[in-house]
Amino acid sequence: MSGLSRRDALRAGGGFLGAAGVLALGARTARAEPWTWSPADSIVGSGAGADPLTVWDDQADTVVADVIDNADVPQVNRLLKEWTTNGQPLPDGLPANLRDFIESARQLPSWADQGKLAASFDFTKKRGTYLGVLYAFASGMMSTVIPHEARVVYYSRGGSHLKDRIAKTAKLGYDIGTVNAYAPDGQMIVTCVKTRIIHAAVRHLLPRSPHWPEGERPISQDDQMVTWHSLATTIMRTFRAWNLQIPTPESEGYLHSWQLAAHLLGIHDEYIPNSWEQADAQAKQVLDPILAPTPEGIDLAHKLLDLGVNLDLTLLSKPILGAFTRFILGDRIADWLYIAREPVWDPLLRFSWPPFVAVKEGVQGVVPPTADAAWMFDEFLRQFVLWYVSELQMPISIEIPLTNR
Repeated sequence: MSGLSRRDALRAGGGFLGAAGVLALGARTARAEPWTWSPADSIVGSGAGADPLTVWDDQADTVVADVIDNADVPQVNRLLKEWTTNGQPLPDGLPANLRDFIESARQLPSWADQGKLAASFDFTKKRGTYLGVLYAFASGMMSTVIPHEARVVYYSRGGSHLKDRIAKTAKLGYDIGTVNAYAPDGQMIVTCVKTRIIHAAVRHLLPRSPHWPEGERPISQDDQMVTWHSLATTIMRTFRAWNLQIPTPESEGYLHSWQLAAHLLGIHDEYIPNSWEQADAQAKQVLDPILAPTPEGIDLAHKLLDLGVNLDLTLLSKPILGAFTRFILGDRIADWLYIAREPVWDPLLRFSWPPFVAVKEGVQGVVPPTADAAWMFDEFLRQFVLWYVSELQMPISIEIPLTNR
């Protein structure tokens, strides 16, 4: 492989990250082609139509900046730790402006549909185990080749506390798949609103970092939609690539659960697609053209692949995790990330995994993989769940940061 070697790419703190990486941080301030996606195709069917690269979350940003600069943030975090379920009253003692913001932000929109949420749980109940694999290897690893996201993570506090950040990200994927995700006794609304607050804190703190370009504002509406597509849209694209026939109510329900998540995370309704077709159309403009390797992303990718090394789980070795990444995201992205080709696992996944999933889905006429391959995949999923649960130590506290990396 020509060009930058993996060793050079991972030389943290050296001249490459200190110079070229910083110079590229501001690259996502303009679009190669004009913004053309119409708000008429959104969940609410209307909107101003502004390019989301030029829009942020001013409501959250004003409140959170004031809290960081003028309130006792450790005490605020201690109080917020007590708020764990959607319908739970907020604890006494929060700054008034933060309390008012949370009370507004926690409300479900008028277009929330409980019937679709029930169908979403049916979708997840059937596919929960390998949905977790996709959240990790389709969405989680894709984030490392989304340049702006990789750099925001790398230079913010999450870059130096990666295991903690991954656990908090995993909590979002866990909470959205529960039967009561948006119900009063669920936790998805809490997780989304706290994450929205964290994004506002990063927007306030990261411009103070010497590694961040002066005048640039991180985590725009565009950045958030890119991340949304790396989750919901990418997973549905993967299922389509596997030729799985998802019943329409379940497919629409799963989309609806992510539409609500987008709203609660602070994404403006006019940017939330009203269908999978529109999600795919929007992703072709905001996600697909921007995927690229960065030194920061390469470093984060290999740290992600190393997360399970200290656990006694033989099927979660770095080569096998790398093979899953290559299988799900393809050769181009795997090569960008300097993930080695695996002579055993690469062909096994390519030829046996789609039939394995199809058999799990109950698809008729699909020839199942060999017994040995099926056992290995079942064991991988079992171990992945064990790893996931061990990382997801409850309760996970999503807290307002006070520092960058």
